[in-house]
Amino acid sequence: MSRVTRRQFMAGSLAAGAWAMAAPYSRALGASDDIRVAVVGFNGQGGGHIQRFLKIPGVRLVALCDADSKVIERGVKALGDQGGKVQTYQDVRKLLENKDVDALSTATPNHWHALITVWACQAGKDVYVEKPTSHEIWEGRKAVEAARKYNRIVQGGTQGRSNAGLREAFEWIKAGNIGKIVVARGFCYKPRGSIGKVTAPTPIPPEVDYDLWCGPAPKEPLMRKKLHYDWHWVWPTGNGDIGNQGIHEMDMCRWALGQAGLAPRVFSIGGRFVHDDDATTPNTLVSFYDYKPAPLIFEVRGLPRKTGDTAMDNYRGTRIGLVVECEGGYFAGGQGGGWTYDKDGTKIKQFPATGAEKHQDNFIQAVRSRKREDLTADILEGHLSSALCHMGNISYRLGAGQPPDQIAETIKGDKMHAECFGRFLEHIKANEADLAKTPIILGPWLDMDCEKEQFTGSLAAKANELVTRKYREPFVVPDKV
Repeated sequence: MSRVTRRQFMAGSLAAGAWAMAAPYSRALGASDDIRVAVVGFNGQGGGHIQRFLKIPGVRLVALCDADSKVIERGVKALGDQGGKVQTYQDVRKLLENKDVDALSTATPNHWHALITVWACQAGKDVYVEKPTSHEIWEGRKAVEAARKYNRIVQGGTQGRSNAGLREAFEWIKAGNIGKIVVARGFCYKPRGSIGKVTAPTPIPPEVDYDLWCGPAPKEPLMRKKLHYDWHWVWPTGNGDIGNQGIHEMDMCRWALGQAGLAPRVFSIGGRFVHDDDATTPNTLVSFYDYKPAPLIFEVRGLPRKTGDTAMDNYRGTRIGLVVECEGGYFAGGQGGGWTYDKDGTKIKQFPATGAEKHQDNFIQAVRSRKREDLTADILEGHLSSALCHMGNISYRLGAGQPPDQIAETIKGDKMHAECFGRFLEHIKANEADLAKTPIILGPWLDMDCEKEQFTGSLAAKANELVTRKYREPFVVPDKV
């Protein structure tokens, strides 16, 4: 695998060697100084970034960047007089040369998140990076290392961490008000239809710089109908719904459990059922994380509760969120806050949502204070929760198709696993999945060295190949940031 050092990157990949002359530029900020922000990638979630930053006093939007020139045009037009004059770029490397940018906010596709974070830190910029904060485990740790080395403020986009209601709920639970935690369950039951199937490459829209769009990922013919958004459902650029929507709920589960590291073991069961399309990520998945003393279980369902229906399944009334089951009751909620219940399902206490909409405000506060501890979602938290999503996907990707009765026999010794698989099987049968054509994938148990963030055991070599990737030069995450 080819890796470049920061020195090589600075000398070779930036026009005129702009970064090679000095240490990273970082402007000293006073309390009254404007924070000058650039937004990179705003065809979707990034549009929300723009609108939020425009509302924060003392923040000035100075630049927009996207590999799609039409997205840039729409962004500038939508801004109108709101943000004043902004500079525009297709190439983020050119933007990073701009000393009039203090902080960068990015909502590019997943495969760009870690590299932009590393490059921005090297250029002396603070970073707000969307979830997941990485596409693979290894590069997520490099983003953390870059933030620490260059003393940058880097916030992950898991805005649930700014939700004061959730913080209060988890503290209330940890105080033992409904007994010890038995299990934390995360749910992403979100409807996902077919992305279609092509028989020949789809032409790249002329307004898109496809080389820049692909960046660290392989530059291959576009074998799906849509370039934008559907990248979530193919492995070179996306992480499926566990790493798309699910990263929010995964982060809440880990937060509720009070776990400050990766899980020591993981295995997954799943498949892409019903839809015969160009997507490669599962639309139905259960991942088991062997935390002690209480495990974390995550479920993804993209199909409705049954064929011909539009409604989605739920677990204790939760479709997208988490359920923390304790000895004497449970908490059910998510980004909208939640309730605690006793064992009979009677409501005990409500925890209203508050503060999550000001996640970017929290980032700006920390940019001013220069105190990492002011962040509610430091890059380390984002890295760990993103890595959990990747761990679940890796087990799935190393799995093999198995008959349902064989899977049931394999996991029958654990009541939680058996219960989850029972509901999983009912769900795909209700959607009339053809298991002869698309068998259920049973992933292996994978052991993780939580300090080194490397898999161990008999499947370590294969699993660790998926901990990182082969980067496409010059879009290479460096070994030494």
